[in-house]
Amino acid sequence: MKTLGEFIVEKQHDFPHATGELTALISAIKLGAKVIHRDINKAGLVDILGTSGVENVQGEQQMKLDLFANEKLKAALKARGIVAGIASEEEDEFVIFEGVENGKYVVLMDPLDGSSNIDVNVSVGTIFSIYHRITPVGTPVTEEDFMQPGTAQVAAGYVVYGSSTMLVYTTGHGVHAFTYDPSLGLFCLSQERMTFPAQGNIYSINEGYYSRFPQGVKKYLKFCQEEDTATRRPYTSRYIGSLVADFHRNLLKGGIYLYPSTASYPTGKLRLLYECNPMAFLAEQAGGKASDGTTRILELKPQSIHQRSPFFVGPETMVNDLERFIRENPEENAQ
Repeated sequence: MKTLGEFIVEKQHDFPHATGELTALISAIKLGAKVIHRDINKAGLVDILGTSGVENVQGEQQMKLDLFANEKLKAALKARGIVAGIASEEEDEFVIFEGVENGKYVVLMDPLDGSSNIDVNVSVGTIFSIYHRITPVGTPVTEEDFMQPGTAQVAAGYVVYGSSTMLVYTTGHGVHAFTYDPSLGLFCLSQERMTFPAQGNIYSINEGYYSRFPQGVKKYLKFCQEEDTATRRPYTSRYIGSLVADFHRNLLKGGIYLYPSTASYPTGKLRLLYECNPMAFLAEQAGGKASDGTTRILELKPQSIHQRSPFFVGPETMVNDLERFIRENPEENAQ
């Protein structure tokens, strides 16, 4: 049995800038995940269910557990002394860690993806993205440090809190999964070098908004539902409502996740920097593909911390099919 800490130390030779600090950073995320795991498993017994009565900068209701997870991860990251600042879905602006100006990294995160699912005991997750800062070490971080394209990520990953708690991450050398053993308090290696099945047969989308989708996406969904033995169609529809949970299932079983633009969200709803980019990095390292419908997600140039984007991710063959339908309907897809 190999623990997460042992595995990271063993693999440090894979990246030339390794100094042990990245190991400590991921250990901080691991600690925060343990605390969140503990309290999620007491949901209903402690006061973490329901809304907080506060809206975030995007105008969305913050759940009590959103705020709890955000504070625990912030505290864990700041305490290590190697992260100079963070950007979070739950923060209006990026956060400078005072006294940690010598930190070499910045972290962008969605502390609790799918948090509304907690009230009904459905899987949720944490998403994180790690970059080297680009402003001089020893000075406070600036917005420039967070506005980097996804190709600059040093590491990314997620924690899924479900029937078991798993941490999945990449440093650009494959995707590796670790399952939490609460009796030992350790994350133990459960899957090394995870990859998408070459051809999936699952599609994940909230079809309740079908009438608001671009025409190319509508036609792709009809393609998914057609009978065709050679391509294993019709595909199976599976949608949980948590990006982490849907992505994790599709990574294991083979499927595409779709969150297109809609009339209500003409630029998409998912956030580029702390949802799309980390998941795109993981997808590519697992042999898959991530796109906004026309462009590789990791090549998009961020314009704001909370920038949104359409998001399609899964096996390369499935994403290529989706992009083909979008290309064939350019006028209908224009927003």
